[in-house]
Amino acid sequence: MTSHASRLDELGWRSFFSAQLSDAEVAQCVPVRVMAVHRGFIAVAGDGVETLMPSQIPGADGEEDRPAAGDWLLLARESHEPVRLLRRANLFKRLAAGVRQRLQVIAANVDTLFVVASCNDDFNIARLERYLVLARDVDVTPVVVLTKTDLVDAWEPFAEAARALQPDLIVQAVNARDPQSVAALAKWCGPGQTVAFLGSSGVGKSTLINTLRGSDTLATGAIREDDGKGRHTTTAREMHRLEGGGWLLDTPGMRELQLSEVASGIAEVFDDIVSLAQECRFSNCTHEAEPGCRIVEAIDGGSLDPARLARWRKLATEEAANSASNTTRKARIAGRVSAAPQPSNRNGRRPRR
Repeated sequence: MTSHASRLDELGWRSFFSAQLSDAEVAQCVPVRVMAVHRGFIAVAGDGVETLMPSQIPGADGEEDRPAAGDWLLLARESHEPVRLLRRANLFKRLAAGVRQRLQVIAANVDTLFVVASCNDDFNIARLERYLVLARDVDVTPVVVLTKTDLVDAWEPFAEAARALQPDLIVQAVNARDPQSVAALAKWCGPGQTVAFLGSSGVGKSTLINTLRGSDTLATGAIREDDGKGRHTTTAREMHRLEGGGWLLDTPGMRELQLSEVASGIAEVFDDIVSLAQECRFSNCTHEAEPGCRIVEAIDGGSLDPARLARWRKLATEEAANSASNTTRKARIAGRVSAAPQPSNRNGRRPRR
């Protein structure tokens, strides 16, 4: 194996990305991975390349087209000017908090998603389900990581509540400060593997990352004693090298996570409810009082928790509304682009269409 291939493999390069390059691009370009995203610029690394550059790249008209941490870019071999963004294996995104609800990319090309929650008053089933929807929608394996086990008398009830969300869900309880405890996560952190962390502020993500890295260089913050909630200690999306050879992609804590265009993820996380709905007598059943409603029967029989049904309704309604708004927003952007003045040729005339 050449040193070129070895370096790229270490960064997570694989056939999915190399198959996208033309012969000309192989000769004239170098691939680099986006290691960190800051305001206005990105940090990239590749074979013999490690630099900062503006985050604006050719063809990035919308937020979803801009580089995210974990992305792969092609740079011109000589000038290191950006050429194009490679197609992603997957992309995590959300609608940013606020009235404008701007689309915000979170991470790209992830192999495993660590959904981090703490064993305290901030443990929230509804929030876990939102993170799981994101993972299932882009076909990334989620692993629920429960932290702060050393601060409670019994962490097992938290693990049982998490496992009840899906039959095949992997749940790992760890003491984020104990390397031996955190070693249970090593199987997902091997050479070239990329894991991403999602979780609200104060769940111990930075402490857990420090232990996985064998370093204490990331800032950590204390939680508020009155409600168990934390303060943001991560402000940029950044990839960190792990002792096992993998890469860990940290993201700022997100207490509000608006979902958009993730209908398939909702259907998979709430597969039990979706399956029941398909067996209802009427195709337009509202699952409230209609005869032959399997969901009402399941609730009356005790096999379906009404709270879970309410969470499904809320997520499905939110996702439909946000997706419709996002479609309208994309149409407006496309309209502005098509209406923009066309470039002139040397004679000052617009080229023929």
